[in-house]
Amino acid sequence: MKIAAIQMVSGPDVAANLARARHWLAEAAAQGAQLASLPEYFCLMGLQDRDKLAVAETEGDPSAPIQRALREAAAELGLWLVGGTLPLRTSDPERVRNASCVYAPDGRLAARYDKIHLFRYDNGREAYDEGRVLEAGAAPVMLQAEGLNIGLSVCYDLRFPELYRAMSFQPGRPPCDLFCVPSAFTYTTGQAHWELLLRARAVENQAYIVAPAQGGRHENGRRTWGHTMIVDPWGEVLGCLPEGEGLVLAELDTARLAAVRSQLPALQHRRL
Repeated sequence: MKIAAIQMVSGPDVAANLARARHWLAEAAAQGAQLASLPEYFCLMGLQDRDKLAVAETEGDPSAPIQRALREAAAELGLWLVGGTLPLRTSDPERVRNASCVYAPDGRLAARYDKIHLFRYDNGREAYDEGRVLEAGAAPVMLQAEGLNIGLSVCYDLRFPELYRAMSFQPGRPPCDLFCVPSAFTYTTGQAHWELLLRARAVENQAYIVAPAQGGRHENGRRTWGHTMIVDPWGEVLGCLPEGEGLVLAELDTARLAAVRSQLPALQHRRL
């Protein structure tokens, strides 16, 4: 399966972001991708955190513009589409879920994962606290697509290896073949840890990683690290886009996956 990771530099205009996302999804499909993933907050990088509340949608609302755009893109382009993240309403009007919705090639919603780990960082010069407007998710989510077992995660989740192990060792299910990590890493933390963490999660779980990111200077003044990547189960970086809009494509080779797991059967040696 050919997979695509799309990098964006999203701004505060939802319609403009949706148009750019559709452009790159069409490009991915034209280049033969069967699965494409958008970055975290692809639909909105607001001027302030609370901007998410104003554009939040109700899951399944047929008139909701962000969900409609994802659903239509998946169906019209014939893609498995990991829709980055979008804000979905909760029972608390002051909180939203940061949700990653996956659409099948027929346009149906195949899975929804709500980001579990909420980012907080303060080095005295820049500060972030997602918990001010986000409500954390509670459970891992996996799905099957084209015979592949896929695990969903978002950005800061990458720092918590137990989430990926939990997805890899579900009773009655084979290990995940691919993990999706749509992200908007800060420049500071991304420069230090992004590639290191992606390759570690790939190696320890012997799985492919598709990691689309926000990458550049945004209208709100924030700079994201970018470096959208696809990593193979041996930890080899198959493609990387440092900054700016674009896409990374790579082949998810099931024979390569099987060979890595056969030659070094680490998943079978797990004891704890």
